[in-house]
Amino acid sequence: MATIHLSKGGFLRRVANFEQSPNEWKFLGDKPALIDFYASWCAPCKALSPIIDELANEYNGKVDIYKVNVDDEPELSSIFNIRSVPTLVFIPMNNAPQIATGTFPKKELSQAINDILLK
Repeated sequence: MATIHLSKGGFLRRVANFEQSPNEWKFLGDKPALIDFYASWCAPCKALSPIIDELANEYNGKVDIYKVNVDDEPELSSIFNIRSVPTLVFIPMNNAPQIATGTFPKKELSQAINDILLK
C-alpha cells in the first residue's frame, strides 16, 4: 500500500479529531501510524520520501503511513509544533505520539517502527 496524503479532513477522520477534543489526545486509527511532515522544496524530505514509500509497502496492514505537506496544511503542522522538516510523528495505539526530526536510514526507521509502534 502506498503512503496516504492527509488533508485536514483526512486527519480528523483517520488520526485525531482535534476540533472535538482540543485538550485531549484521542487516536482514531485502527493500527499504529507514522506521519511524515514534509515540504516539496525540502531536499532532505525528497531523500526520505522513497524510504517512507518502501516502508509503507513493507508494513502494509500493520502500520498506516501518512504524509502531510506543511505548506498545504499549516494547521496540522501546528498541532505537533512542527518547526523543521522532515519531521516524523510515530503514533502508537495506546501511547502519546513521539516525534523525530531529520532524515534517517531505512534500517533505523524500521527499527523505530518496530520498537515504538509494534511492541
